[in-house]
Order: sequence, then structure tokens, then C-alpha cells
Amino acid sequence: MKTLIIVDVQIDFMPGGALEVIGGDRIIPVINKILPQFDLVVATQDWHPGNHKSFAVNHSGKKEFEIIELNGLEQKLWPPHCVQETKGADFHPDLKTGRIEAIFRKGMDPEIDSYSGFYDNGHKKSTGLSGYLREKGATELYFCGLAADICVYFSLLDALKEGFSATLIEDAAVPLIPEEFGRIKDDIQQKGGKIIFSEEL
Repeated sequence: MKTLIIVDVQIDFMPGGALEVIGGDRIIPVINKILPQFDLVVATQDWHPGNHKSFAVNHSGKKEFEIIELNGLEQKLWPPHCVQETKGADFHPDLKTGRIEAIFRKGMDPEIDSYSGFYDNGHKKSTGLSGYLREKGATELYFCGLAADICVYFSLLDALKEGFSATLIEDAAVPLIPEEFGRIKDDIQQKGGKIIFSEEL
């Protein structure tokens, strides 16, 4: 079953948002256009409590984008973003959400970040996405969303580890740090993932 995973297409990651991905809004028409080509569509949503330890403001004397150790894991400190029940955590208003059958929220535990839609960064707790996809009979997963080099990337890697076929739709994903994207794409392909453009679907 051909399944689209829409990763974190939320207002805070859009131009002018709290953790802006430059040009992030250009993926919206691409995603809307490809939706009918999938048997199943699911989405992930960053859903942080305000006291999340990945926010620089919750560490005195620490700056945004500084790297710290948090409960034994390396953690980049972010500006507060996608805080539960705030407008910034909502999906982009132009995203057609009618075909999304399920939404998997992540990053809710204040003690650990969660880039992947499948697990937290320590792989201690599952979101239930993998089990849901298996129950639905999903085999071919296609990924789009934000940011291509962080949450989309880690979700795709976890999909491969879980035994799914995983493909990045490159023109439906934008990286936070564009200069990192070449390395990320190489890593995806080396680990068995595929990369296509939307017109190749």
C-alpha cells in the first residue's frame, strides 16, 4: 500500500514562524497536488509542552542552537516552537488535511526530544506509528514535510530500520540547513532509501 507521511507541516516551521525553514511554504502546493496518488495519508505533529528541555529558554545562560547533553543524549537547543495548543503548532492553513487518516504527535515528553515520527531520540518510546502502518498494510512509505534534514530525515531512517520501503519526495521537503542536505541525501541512499521528485510518482 502506497502511503504518504506528511512530517510537521506546521506554522512555526514556515516563513515567519518561531523556527523558520526558509522557503518551507513552497512544499504546500506540491503536497496538495500529490495527495490523490496515495492509498493512505498520515501526518506527524511536533507537540511540545512549554517546559520542554530542548528549548534554550529553559536553560539559564544557554543560547539557541547551542549543543548540550540532555539525559545522556546530544541535544541542540531550539527556540520555543510548536508548543501545545498554540497557533504555531497548527498545520499550515493551506494544507489539505481532509485525506489525513491519523496524526501522530511527538516531542511531548519534556525530558527528551523527538525528531522522528516513530520514536523519541533515545528510541525509548514509540509513537505507535510503526504498528499503525503495519495494521493498515502499508509497505511503501513516501516522506515529505519539514525539516528535510531533521524530522523528515530521522523519520525516514526509522522507517528503514522498521523494514519499510522509504522514499523522500525531494521537492516536497525543505531542509533547515541547505548545506547539510547533500550529505543527508547521500546517507538516505546508502541506507537503502530512495529519493524522487513528485512528478516521478
